Amino acid sequence: MAQPWKVLESVTTTDGILELRQRGERDFLIMIGPQVLMNSLSNRSEIVLGQLGCQQLKGKTAPKVLVGGLGMGFTLRGALDTLPEGAEVVVAELNPVVHGWCGGPLAAMTGHAVADPRVTVEICDVSSRIARTAAGPAESRYDAIILDLYRGPHARTDATGDPLYGSRAIEKMVQALKPDGVVAVWGEQYDEGFDRRLQKAGFTVTTPRPGKGGFRHVVFLGTRGKVR
Repeated sequence: MAQPWKVLESVTTTDGILELRQRGERDFLIMIGPQVLMNSLSNRSEIVLGQLGCQQLKGKTAPKVLVGGLGMGFTLRGALDTLPEGAEVVVAELNPVVHGWCGGPLAAMTGHAVADPRVTVEICDVSSRIARTAAGPAESRYDAIILDLYRGPHARTDATGDPLYGSRAIEKMVQALKPDGVVAVWGEQYDEGFDRRLQKAGFTVTTPRPGKGGFRHVVFLGTRGKVR
């Protein structure tokens, strides 16, 4: 018989009750109301998202990466395992309690990723962080922007005005990236409209689906040139 879920912490947010649940040693859930946001035993697409977003940066001495959304820390772990020692990673996370979970009960599963000296966690909206960088000096721009948010691009996304996946938001990402920068975005499933918008902004796009068999999430990987 399966063990019952234990609620480790529950907080009220504007989107509903955010909970961290545990069953057994390594089986965790992050919930928002009745919706499962993340399951610690189903993390393949998140790890690959971080790896793919950073794979072209291995040859750089001190690449700068922005990760939007901390989740359980698996995307961050994938990025850190791919990046050189001199990298700088900024994580934009909306809720400080999620940061606390990743530094507490979830920490061992990601090798204490949030405590890595290359990492800075900012409690903020990633779209605002991108806009500030886009309006700032060129030296503040990123080599890669990685978005791992529980509402990925989908068919009902506002093609122009969506703050993360619309054409205006994509243009802000272009402005916040270095000329050869990379964007990697997690999606629950493939969205043709988002793919087209990335291409129109000048990205060459591939959409791998990590894993084998069954339902597989998608990674939208956009590149803009050879990274030296």
